[in-house]
Amino acid sequence: MLGEKQIKWEKETQSELRQLEEISQTRNLITTECAYDPWLRIEGKKLMNLASNNYMGYAGDERLKKAMIAAIQTYGAGATASRLIVGNHPLYEETESELLSWKNAEAGIIVNSGYTANVSIISSLAGRGDYVYSDKLNHASIVDGTILSRAKFMRYRHNDLEHLESMLKRNNDNARKLIVTDSLFSMDGDFAHIKELVQIKEQYNALLMIDEAHATGVYGKKGEGYSYHLGLQNKVDIHMGTFSKALGGFGAYIVGKSWLIDYLTNRMRGFIYSTALPPAILGAAKAAIEIAQRDQERRFLLQKNAAYFRKLLTGHGFDLCGSQSQIVPIMIGSNEKTIKFAELLRHEGLAAIAIRPPTVPENQARIRFTITADHRKQDIEWAVEKIALVGAKMGVIR
Repeated sequence: MLGEKQIKWEKETQSELRQLEEISQTRNLITTECAYDPWLRIEGKKLMNLASNNYMGYAGDERLKKAMIAAIQTYGAGATASRLIVGNHPLYEETESELLSWKNAEAGIIVNSGYTANVSIISSLAGRGDYVYSDKLNHASIVDGTILSRAKFMRYRHNDLEHLESMLKRNNDNARKLIVTDSLFSMDGDFAHIKELVQIKEQYNALLMIDEAHATGVYGKKGEGYSYHLGLQNKVDIHMGTFSKALGGFGAYIVGKSWLIDYLTNRMRGFIYSTALPPAILGAAKAAIEIAQRDQERRFLLQKNAAYFRKLLTGHGFDLCGSQSQIVPIMIGSNEKTIKFAELLRHEGLAAIAIRPPTVPENQARIRFTITADHRKQDIEWAVEKIALVGAKMGVIR
């Protein structure tokens, strides 16, 4: 029998769910087959995949599969404990060595996910009395890490560096200051102004942390990230990136100075209290790093595909939210209209996701498309025709 408090709790949560339904913000799990492929299957229907973060097409790469199998055969299925107990199997050392060589970094560490990394870094480095300055469109993991840190949370308007400076000027000079930004923003597809952020962090004696999750593998001469593409990597104090998007696997990395990595190894609760990654995951990450460094041709193809997709959509009159990358949103507005747009796209044979609050601000719901190196020109053209057909039907374009 449920007690009175449990019954009350159940009623309140059901009421909250109904409220979410009324404003079209409920979400459901959908079983997806072959999500690593340019074409996938959902509930038996073949759809063009415009929703995956598999930008370079590595998730289905035979070389990564073979590396995973070899790791399992050598080291088993699981790590059995956290890295600080007995979970630090040899592939960690090998992969981190490859990571440091790739990033030309002094020190680095691999952790379980990008979410874990951001929450753990920020909550370890900042605390009560400190300041965290965060772009308003930063990923939720940066927001959550800042809240958990109990530091003063200073959110500046998206890419508005005058707003950031105004906050830095009026805050206590003796407090620790951490500026955090995505390099490539996951919902708008535009970039942070890293050159200007470097100048600001030096002027105000702050640390600068860059989340390269969506830029890792895609930008830079060897896919090292957007800050490397700009030649500013040595001016950034903390680099975070993931193996789970362009690199096709799972897990995340942090690189920086030795003092920083030593400190985080001893302070990050998400690292200390998490079971280590399975050997297979490290095998795939190591293989992906090795492949990505040499794969300039696929990076060029990805950029070419993305630019072509943006050009065609712009030609039809869509608002792309300032996208400059392989992440290409089209602004719709209301939740209901955006969900309907996604449903019509699916009916036309396209898999694309309706992005709604709280992931984006109120009344800024959009369809988020992602382009990969595996997409063919003719498929991109076909997809844009279908998107334009739905856009005209929904009154988003004329």
